[in-house]
Amino acid sequence: MSCLFCRIVDGEIPATVVHETKTTLAFRDIHPKAPVHVLIIPREHVPNAVDLDGDQLGDLFAAAKEIAEAEGVSETGYRLLFNTGPDSGQEVFHAHLHLLGGTRL
Repeated sequence: MSCLFCRIVDGEIPATVVHETKTTLAFRDIHPKAPVHVLIIPREHVPNAVDLDGDQLGDLFAAAKEIAEAEGVSETGYRLLFNTGPDSGQEVFHAHLHLLGGTRL
């Protein structure tokens, strides 16, 4: 499979995993835009955020809440962001939620 994030899920490509559940995987962005920059993905390949169903969205946001607490940004604040489609800057076409924090954004 050529999807970069699917290869990370399968363990073919290393990543710094910070959180995982049966349905999600979260790892540090290799080009962080903030002191805390974590990508949260569904384990199942879904090309864009608009293709996620309600359960998948719920799982991603539940993971984000736990990660924000573990990373120490839940009290000071953090940003959650989906890029959807090429004009948004989406580079990997596997839905992913960015969690950014650790500084004023």
